Amino acid sequence: MRHAVPYLTLLILLPAIGAAVLGLLGFDKRLHRELVYAIALIASLATLGFAIATVVVMKVNDGGFQLVSNHDYSTTLGVRWYLGVDGISVFLVLMSAVLFPIAIVLGRNRENARAYFAWLLLLEASVMGSFVTLDLIVFFFMFELTLVPAYFIIAGWGHQRRAYAAIKFFLYTFLGSAFLLVGILALAFIHESQYHYLTFSLGPLMQTHLSSSTEILLFLAFTAAFAVKAPLFPLHTWSPDAYTEAPEEGSVLLAGVLAKIGTYGIIRFDLSLFPQATRTLAPLVLTLAVIGIVYGAVVACAQRDLKRLVAYSSLAQIGFIALGTIAISSQGLSGGVLLMVNHGLVVGALFILIGFLYQRRGTWQTGEMRGLQKAAPVLAGVFTLAMLANIGVPGLNGFVSEFLVLSGTFITHRWWAVAAVVGVIISAIYLLWAYQQVFHGAPRPADEKTRDLGLLEKAVLAPLVILIVFLGVYPKPVLDRINPSVNQLVAHVESATGHAQPSVAVKGVQGVDK
Repeated sequence: MRHAVPYLTLLILLPAIGAAVLGLLGFDKRLHRELVYAIALIASLATLGFAIATVVVMKVNDGGFQLVSNHDYSTTLGVRWYLGVDGISVFLVLMSAVLFPIAIVLGRNRENARAYFAWLLLLEASVMGSFVTLDLIVFFFMFELTLVPAYFIIAGWGHQRRAYAAIKFFLYTFLGSAFLLVGILALAFIHESQYHYLTFSLGPLMQTHLSSSTEILLFLAFTAAFAVKAPLFPLHTWSPDAYTEAPEEGSVLLAGVLAKIGTYGIIRFDLSLFPQATRTLAPLVLTLAVIGIVYGAVVACAQRDLKRLVAYSSLAQIGFIALGTIAISSQGLSGGVLLMVNHGLVVGALFILIGFLYQRRGTWQTGEMRGLQKAAPVLAGVFTLAMLANIGVPGLNGFVSEFLVLSGTFITHRWWAVAAVVGVIISAIYLLWAYQQVFHGAPRPADEKTRDLGLLEKAVLAPLVILIVFLGVYPKPVLDRINPSVNQLVAHVESATGHAQPSVAVKGVQGVDK
């Protein structure tokens, strides 16, 4: 569906223009910090406004791509400015648009604010482009572009080992992306040999006829890049260092937003382009997902560093997303998409709270804090809420998505779902232990002086708290938009492979809606 207002183009252009304006301001140190901050915040809030408008104007029961922009960029090269959103991508756009203004507010006192905000806005533009583009070359450009601002944010404003973490992050993701580029070019050239025209648009490429071995190789090439970005076990080793050493708002964006580009890529491109390979390799990917869930939970139990604990917790959550995605059931895939959104909100809140603790106590080591609940009850209460949402307690957003993932996986791949439940149990152990260490017990003199959340800090956390509770109590408006697109994608996989999911899976999704 086309629309008179180019919503999706504006989602990319607004933060990009904001970044360009900040870049063109030059290096004049006399520039007022407030002016730089205002430009960045206005650009991100305007982007949020268009993201909300995008959700509002979308048709609820339409599973196809909407608000489409489709223009020739290069006829010779087969590249198009081809943008579109559906129920799978639109809430990732909205979640990202919520987190970026929060990150800008949190970074308002950073040194060299002009460069810092310019990198944040460029990162937002590339993230939005990754979620809405349907041309594989433009997607690859946006996918790669995210590396540059993320690298400089970690290297320039991170903590003690920031240089090491930034280089490791860049090398891992850059090398993974090389496989993606090879896969995209190979697929496009195969399509050209069959249809006699070169294109990188998703729709035409879905019609390409591939042999079983070729489809498996292309699936592996695409998934290598997406698995590193997510990250999925065993390609995750860059993430604990990057999440820990990044500035706190950088950690929010790395774990809450950038990781979702990887899992989104699997859903959008692997399932659409390589359905038979997805089904053939499903046992392998499901096994890696379950190992990631259990491994991430077990290693998190051994952490005394709150940021690394949340980093390994995120590895487990990414495993759940992959589990629901590769289960290839309507219920599991809907749960995976919803979990991407919910995890972004929850992990964002956790990293923000850890940042507030670091500002107050100069550490995020659990052994150096005790009894903070007495001095900072509001901070402790919000931390409790985010922690319980991450565990998956009923009534909060984590429960709905994890329930859908596990029940949807149980329908099609029973034993992998049973194994994944172990991760849910262990997550309760390490998160409750960490909370007990930091907030319970007799406070030391330094702990007693810990100030509670201020007005601005409460305002920053309020949108996340509201969404965590709302999506836990009433997820229907979101699932009503996710389900048609998920059902259409699952139908495509079934048609291509000749394997139908059990009918109870569809009923399960409808039951949740009601």
